[in-house]
Order: sequence, then structure tokens, then C-alpha cells
Amino acid sequence: MAKYTGAVCKLCRREGEKLYLKGSRCYSNKCSFDRRPYVPGEHGQGRQKVSEYGSQLREKQKVRRIYGIMEKQFHNYFQKAETLPGVTGENFLQLLERRLDNVVFRLGFASSRSEARQFVLHGHILVNGSKVDIPSYQIEVDDVISVKDSSRKTNRFKEVFEYNSDLATQEWLSTDLEKAEGSVVALPEREDIDYPVEEHLIVEYYSR
Repeated sequence: MAKYTGAVCKLCRREGEKLYLKGSRCYSNKCSFDRRPYVPGEHGQGRQKVSEYGSQLREKQKVRRIYGIMEKQFHNYFQKAETLPGVTGENFLQLLERRLDNVVFRLGFASSRSEARQFVLHGHILVNGSKVDIPSYQIEVDDVISVKDSSRKTNRFKEVFEYNSDLATQEWLSTDLEKAEGSVVALPEREDIDYPVEEHLIVEYYSR
């Protein structure tokens, strides 16, 4: 499975905003974006005029990096969104939000989406009582997501649960960190996407 292996903090600097890819580090004084809020590279601090295409590309790259998805899979999600009834851009974001690794992160079972993906791949996560080790698995309403009993007792999960104890749960999810269990009470709506994204730019990019 292909994955990005470069410096994660450079991705935030390249997009010109915090993408919160490293969990708690992004909220500390160690955050690279806070210390160097400009594009990496020799000419990073120079003026940059962005074209219409450039704006579309940057928006597409930003969302792709937030969810940690490679280009081919990201494009496949868009093609699937086009076949669904409703608004393509909103369908697209809903498909991304319904990924299992994203739901694990949203429930507070991981400090970042990359850590959530790792937990899923290593078999720590159950869906309706059965192990699912596919990060892109699409959750449905009434699905119950939980952490395996043997895993929830490990130090890492204890740390994550303690750190996320005051986390505000998404309205389309219900979670109980003490039981290490959560459920999907509804499909995510557009207003549930809590980071700034202009999905119409992504639609325009793929519609060229």
C-alpha cells in the first residue's frame, strides 16, 4: 500500500495552514507551522501569485493530505461521488468522512488520522464485533466501532483516551471512551465538516 513517507509538517507549510496531521504536537510550541508559516524551499518566503488552476490544485491537495489518501484513491472517491444522487462536492466529503480510519479519529480513539489508520491496520479496531483492518472501509448508520479488549488496556490507548476525555463528539457519532466504544447515529452532513474547505474548487479541478 502506497503512502507518504516525507516530513509531515512540510505538508501544512505547503498548504499555508495547519492540517493537524500530528495530533497533540500541532497544539504545542513544537509545531513547525507556527515557527515557519511559509512554503518550504528556497523561495518559500517570496510573493506567490496563484492562478485559478493553482487554487483548485491546492484545495484538492489540502483535502487529500488531511485524510492521508494517495491521488488515485482520492480520484476514485470523486468518481463515485459523481454517480450518487445529490450535490457531488457534498457526496465526496461524506465518503471521505465515512472512512473507518477517519471515524476512529473522530470518535477520539486516536490522536490523529494517521495514528487511527495504524490502529486499524494493526487489528485493534472492531466494527460490529468483528475485526476490520481496512482503513478505507465505509461505515454505515448503526455500525458500532470499538477497540479490542486486549488493545484498550495498552498504555498508548490509555494515553489517547485521557487526552481526548474532553473531546466534543461529532453530532453524527456517539462515543463512550470509558467503554472504548462508539456508534454511527447518522450519516455526516456538510455542516459536520469542521475544517475550512471549498469543495467546489475540487469539483472544478476534476471537471476540467
